[in-house]
Amino acid sequence: MRSRRTTLAVPGSNPRFIEKAQGLPADEIFLDLEDAVAPSAKEEARKNVVAALNEGDWAGKIRVVRINDLETHWAYRDVIEVVEGAGAALDCVMLPKVQDPSHVRWLDRLLTQIEGAMGFEPGRIGIEAQIEDARGMVAIDAIAASSPRLETLVFGPGDFMASINMKTLVVGEQPPGYTEGDAYHYILMRILMAARAQDLQAIDGPYFNVRDVDAFTRAARRSAALGFDGKWVLHPAQIDAGNEVFSPTQEDYDHAELILDAYDHYTRVEGRGAAMLGDEMIDEASRKMALVISAKGRAAGLARTSAFEPPGA
Repeated sequence: MRSRRTTLAVPGSNPRFIEKAQGLPADEIFLDLEDAVAPSAKEEARKNVVAALNEGDWAGKIRVVRINDLETHWAYRDVIEVVEGAGAALDCVMLPKVQDPSHVRWLDRLLTQIEGAMGFEPGRIGIEAQIEDARGMVAIDAIAASSPRLETLVFGPGDFMASINMKTLVVGEQPPGYTEGDAYHYILMRILMAARAQDLQAIDGPYFNVRDVDAFTRAARRSAALGFDGKWVLHPAQIDAGNEVFSPTQEDYDHAELILDAYDHYTRVEGRGAAMLGDEMIDEASRKMALVISAKGRAAGLARTSAFEPPGA
């Protein structure tokens, strides 16, 4: 599992921001060629991104480039120039405004052609698909199953809110007048179900009021509680909060590891399908739940602080 607790957006047109991002503790950095870059700066931004990928220190980070969407004339050149120029230093390409599985298949085919021409490992570069409007949401199951390169589904709330005429101007915040429940619950669960059905990760979208870390944390906890793997961040101040929210607590991580050890002992050594761990009954369902917490804890760099001791040992 690649850890994507925080996915930091960095404008490809700003070399100073790109350099600073290399020292920040975000799990993933995506160098943006789309919304964060003015039309007049897009060609120069490609050059900046290629140079940064080849020359920068991205140790421990997932390296991603967000290209322009397929309705623009920049998209194909984004892919060709970035992947030919820095494909060996690139982990994924993020495709915005995905409305149909054919969009992902187009990118998959182009990546395959470039890998063949450049001698890169076939299929190594992954794809992240952004769901940003009603059409993409309606087709999300087909999108999630569209390519073996696909690694994540990413919620793009700004464009999505506009596409459904949601009554708010604050991206990531509840719309005024919606006083019962969560206006994003269906959207987030729909993305999560499609992702998990294809063993993909699910990433929540950004919270635009970047200086209100408490509000960002509240929004992050909402999607983390559902099971999302991480959240898109726009400012360094959001990174530590995001990393903490999407990591298990030390207590939960230790407990998960104890469940796995205890279940292995009771099933393998004693031949039992269910057993007790202290006052808690554990079975196969407990093992599956513990695997999720254990994997996220390990990906976050946690180390266990307790050990299972079989009864009578």
